Amino acid sequence: MTTENQYSVPHQDPVVAAFENGMLLVYPTEAVMGIGCDPDSESAVMALLDIKQRPIEKGVILVAATYSQLLPYVNDNAIKPDMRTEIFSSWPGPNTWLLPKSAQAPAWLTGQYDKIAVRVSNHPTVKALCEKVGKPVVSTSANVTGQPPALSIEEAKTVFADSVTYVNGQVGQYSKPSTIRDGDSGEVIRA
Repeated sequence: MTTENQYSVPHQDPVVAAFENGMLLVYPTEAVMGIGCDPDSESAVMALLDIKQRPIEKGVILVAATYSQLLPYVNDNAIKPDMRTEIFSSWPGPNTWLLPKSAQAPAWLTGQYDKIAVRVSNHPTVKALCEKVGKPVVSTSANVTGQPPALSIEEAKTVFADSVTYVNGQVGQYSKPSTIRDGDSGEVIRA
């Protein structure tokens, strides 16, 4: 006989609860603290753009634990066959690719572009976060546009105070944010 109360409600992870309720999360990435949210929540993405003072036209990056998490947002069939090896062999890692967006990818993620910026991370905190929420997370540097990105939770708190949920962890060893490359040409957009 089990002693567990069959009517008890399982304790939900506060980070998952915040994510599912449209809150913004600040978490460590490969090089800087990131700020992100549920990519499918227009109100959460708009709140993120507002707090960063970032125009929607610029689009945002999605970071994931696996490529399969990105498939709802990427038109996989439109990726050029000669680029597939280069793209997929660069992951997991600090490499963001601009790939053809799927028909379902919302404009609040892609801005004015017909591509979506995506990355499969090897950062343990980012991977664990994406696994816990079961999908990619919007990922942009934790700062107000034009200001230096936060490198720790303490620095992020000076910018965002208690308006976000913080995910514990350490920033990775990279000295700059992910390289952004075009998935059609391989051209480096941001080194």
